[in-house]
Amino acid sequence: MRRKVAIAILIIATFIVQTTVFQRLQVASVAPNLLLILTVSFGFMRGKKSGMWIGFFCGLFIDLLYGQTIGIHALIYMYLGYLNGFLYKVFYDDDIKVPVLLIGVSDFAYCLVTYIFQFLMRVRLDFTDYLHHIIIPEVVYTMIISIVFYRFLYKLNQKFVENEMEGQELPWLKR
Repeated sequence: MRRKVAIAILIIATFIVQTTVFQRLQVASVAPNLLLILTVSFGFMRGKKSGMWIGFFCGLFIDLLYGQTIGIHALIYMYLGYLNGFLYKVFYDDDIKVPVLLIGVSDFAYCLVTYIFQFLMRVRLDFTDYLHHIIIPEVVYTMIISIVFYRFLYKLNQKFVENEMEGQELPWLKR
């Protein structure tokens, strides 16, 4: 239960930092997507179910406060968290290269789907302009910020794992 409360607080704090601090630290008119870093990181470190739920709530925050329709971002984030959760047992989560690459690929996919739903449906067909001015700068900025933010999330996840291990008897110690 404490882990769920801590994750809820983390989602709210990440949302606040993304929408306040990093809006002031924009580079090339884009800000990093901290909620996406959180979603991908927890999907990668804790599995499909955690990635899916964290992604859903991160996307829901965006939908409720900034979205024109409720559910689009929640659905996108949920799928990204779920898909990154497939890599839960494939890679080591302490190596920084794979998570940063996953965050970059996920941010590119997020921006592409956002373009399709928000611009292409309104017959705004200038994809190359959107790619050069929005997608690529956001992906690069998010990947740079993820180097620092992922290390924090990794250490936090290690604390969660330690607390979970203290609460249960290890299988090889049972008599």
